[in-house]
Amino acid sequence: MSKKIRVYGTVQGVGFRPFVYNLAIKHNLYGYVNNDNIGVNIEVFGETNDIFSFLEELKNNPPPLAVIDDIKIEDSNKQFSEFKIENSNSSDNKTTTIPSDIAICEDCIDDIFDKNNFRYLYPLTNCTNCGPRYSITKTIPYDRENSALKDFYLCKKCQNEFENPINRRYHAQAISCDECGPTTFLYNNNKTLIASKIDAINLASKYINDGKILAIKSMGGFHIVCDASNNKTIIKLREFKKRATKPFAVMFKDINFLKEYAICSQIEENILSSKQRPIVLLEKKDNRDLLNLVAPNIKRIGCFLPNSALHYILFENLFKPIIATSANLKGEPIITAKEDIFLKLNNLVDFVLDYNREILNSCDDSIVQVTTDEKIIKLRNSRGYAPNSLKVNSRFSKKILSLGANQKSTFSIAFDNKIITTPYLGDLDSIASIENYKKTVENFLCFYDFTPEIIVCDKHPKYESTKFAFELKHKNPNLKLVQVQHHYAHVLAVLAENSIKEDVLAFVFDGTGYGDDKNIWGGEVFIANSKEYKRAYHLKYFKLLGGELAIKEPKRVALSLLFDSFTLEEVLNLNLSCLNLFEKEEIKTLYTLWQKSLNSPLTSSLGRLFDAVCSLANILHIQEYEGETGLCIENLYNENIKEFFSYEIVDNIIDFSKMIKEIVKEESKKDKKAIASKFINTVVNMVIDISNSYKGMPIILCGGVFQNRTLVEILLKELNKMNRDVYLGEKYSPNDEAISLGQVYFQL
Repeated sequence: MSKKIRVYGTVQGVGFRPFVYNLAIKHNLYGYVNNDNIGVNIEVFGETNDIFSFLEELKNNPPPLAVIDDIKIEDSNKQFSEFKIENSNSSDNKTTTIPSDIAICEDCIDDIFDKNNFRYLYPLTNCTNCGPRYSITKTIPYDRENSALKDFYLCKKCQNEFENPINRRYHAQAISCDECGPTTFLYNNNKTLIASKIDAINLASKYINDGKILAIKSMGGFHIVCDASNNKTIIKLREFKKRATKPFAVMFKDINFLKEYAICSQIEENILSSKQRPIVLLEKKDNRDLLNLVAPNIKRIGCFLPNSALHYILFENLFKPIIATSANLKGEPIITAKEDIFLKLNNLVDFVLDYNREILNSCDDSIVQVTTDEKIIKLRNSRGYAPNSLKVNSRFSKKILSLGANQKSTFSIAFDNKIITTPYLGDLDSIASIENYKKTVENFLCFYDFTPEIIVCDKHPKYESTKFAFELKHKNPNLKLVQVQHHYAHVLAVLAENSIKEDVLAFVFDGTGYGDDKNIWGGEVFIANSKEYKRAYHLKYFKLLGGELAIKEPKRVALSLLFDSFTLEEVLNLNLSCLNLFEKEEIKTLYTLWQKSLNSPLTSSLGRLFDAVCSLANILHIQEYEGETGLCIENLYNENIKEFFSYEIVDNIIDFSKMIKEIVKEESKKDKKAIASKFINTVVNMVIDISNSYKGMPIILCGGVFQNRTLVEILLKELNKMNRDVYLGEKYSPNDEAISLGQVYFQL
């Protein structure tokens, strides 16, 4: 009996061919296995029962890093006398998924600390089960000649492993060692090489212990690294990066060391130790060694564990946890080359620890948090998880490129029955970030020899992604260009991930998004499906005094809402902390702008309402980063406070005017926790009230506001009590990273 088998999915660069080889030998089968641009091809000849056993194990127990989307099997009449691994084939249709970068495995960790192993203390050790993939790939199929290892020729020892079918490095394209592979180099900030190989890493550890700031090359880009307990060093880092309050992520040597500083549940520990090794937001312990400067004024801290051999070796001589934050200038993408470190960060870093394997595709660290009922919320979907591949139930009739949003940008491509979404690419707010975004688009199209027939983008005319869509359309008039409303794209992303076809009740809460009426939406309730949507409810419009400046200054949003609820004279006589930040004449001037709607666009944004409440409660008046007010309110939430503020729903408008007046009265008590808690309870009540009007309809929670762990936990608890089906993006972030997925799904 003979069978021809084609396997689709993430099946290259994950040890799939040697796995198939050993599986075939185990079941006494003959034939071959090879890669091509579509996936893995297998042909087997043998006894019927052996083939069925082979197929069963292939489906149910693939290699650890493989993700099988589909297996197609057909009869064959070929006979073979041996089983072998053949070289990759090429075809015109490239559809296999590029694997994400994966943390070093336990076997490789054992290798680097085994004095009898020829990879002892080699900082770029990896195998078929771990290491870089996406960041070093130039095109597919994933072979060494198509990667950043192209010019590193295997030594005899590595070659023996590469050719040995029972070795875990068999056909591992990125393997290398100290003799034949890339290595590490340490430079001072005068660009002078001062050490290499293991000496470079040992010296880097010494300098971190001494309070120096280093740029250290990780898998997807450089980290800025320093001692997380050194007050003086952290202040210098914050001053240079213009990052007064935004939390830094902290890397710990191991899980036991981490538990000295943070509270960690079993599922959080599992995620921290997983092959993805993301940053996980954990509750801080009151520990004097981990200064408040790392994550000022919030209870949680971003923690992660080493993800490469270099990190493990570095920690052999480190005494404290380290800050490991993306190396970049504010608003720019993560740096991937030492030349750019010297150019842009020379006044910050004292030393640069580099290695001479090129990063072809940048990739930031992923960030996740876990709710009390073990729901995983991704705040950044990147290293370890992305590129994402989603198999859908129908086939796309055209090749589609969707370009996402402006903040937390990603893009997606779609063909056949597959959607592939890039890792997080940052905000498109600088020339460097826009260039990196366009370069990544170019790289992806090259990966797949992909020529789009349809371009999908947001409706916002000022988004850089929208401008790029029209630029592509101008270059190729035959391209069809489709624009999808921002919040509907949020809904579509959750529909796509969960294969939902029926109508849903969708709560879409975020900061900004271009509405169909050209106002700024963000507090929306839709009745929607994969083809259409209706705006059933929305937050009552209010004005953003100063436009984009109001996003950075919550005090302006607070003032606008006060103008909505009180006369100018009443506002001037209110005793509120947020009003003391303005001169009286300034308030009068802003009132005139508010009256005449000058540079004061209308918004229905719940994210901006969070900003206003934060300022009215005297919690925060100027925010450094998007979502900081949400973190501050969440940080103050007291579960023992059950009260809530008043609101009304009139003619499908959610009116919080009464709440604003109640907060003004509440502020006199100077109880920030009460205001924060009652506000979150109010949002919960509003969602529950509207949900009760649509009993039986599935509920979707999407948009950046649903990164608020406390809000999500309470809502899930209450909606589960009501036996409602609730969906929140899990493979993808609820924030704007998911926009490109929703955009492309609209074309299915």
